[in-house]
Amino acid sequence: MRRGQTGGRANRYRGEVEATIDGERRILCLTLGALAELETAFSADGLGDLGKRLGAGRLSAADLIAIIGAGLRGGGNAIDDDEVAAMSIEGGVAAYARLVGELLTVTFSGGQAEHPATDAVRPDPS
Repeated sequence: MRRGQTGGRANRYRGEVEATIDGERRILCLTLGALAELETAFSADGLGDLGKRLGAGRLSAADLIAIIGAGLRGGGNAIDDDEVAAMSIEGGVAAYARLVGELLTVTFSGGQAEHPATDAVRPDPS
């Protein structure tokens, strides 16, 4: 695995998103391996089922950690979910939700979306 992708620019056409997390610019990408990881984490029966679950827009904090962790690992960052849970981002949980929304939009649109539908993903308040 590549060690931490902290420089460079994200290529949306490859499904990459750039974010500053814990004060470092990082690349996130939901590669095929990262999507398989999420299928397992969400007990999804394939990408269609995963898409339905993620598209419902009701995600828990644990869901955000799993998605961001998979995206960071897909972007070449050697990190586990416990480390992701301890990271901070300016804007708090709302910023994490926007980041997940952007990552999912870029992943499933092939980088074609001009304006990511980041408002569609909201943390589950329960």
